[in-house]
Amino acid sequence: MDISQSKRKPYVRQVKKSWWLRNSFYTGYMLREGTCIFVGAYAVVLLCGLLRLTQGPEAFAGWLTALQSPLAIVFHLLALVACLFHAKTWFSLAPKAVRIFKGEELLPEKPIIMAQYIGLAAVSVIVLLIAVLA
Repeated sequence: MDISQSKRKPYVRQVKKSWWLRNSFYTGYMLREGTCIFVGAYAVVLLCGLLRLTQGPEAFAGWLTALQSPLAIVFHLLALVACLFHAKTWFSLAPKAVRIFKGEELLPEKPIIMAQYIGLAAVSVIVLLIAVLA
């Protein structure tokens, strides 16, 4: 017998749209996932800059001028906050995803998280030095 012939009605649990607001774990998860919108939008902005760069100096200068508008500055600040929040939450999740053993003992979370922050700082300084010296 197929399901169209059955007289039974399956139980469908009602789920409110705000289900994730009742638990702080799910709220943090949804906020972290929401930051991907800003990360993606910023990637599109950079790709537009790359496209304008291929179209010549005037087009690229126009793109740079557009980035100096107050709306663009607010967007960049929001994107920076979203990216930093995204990085912080993923750094704290890394020890759960990558389990590193030292002999028979599991390496504590703190050194793994600190190594990521040190790596982030090192790469940021290198990129800053390249940008300043170029």
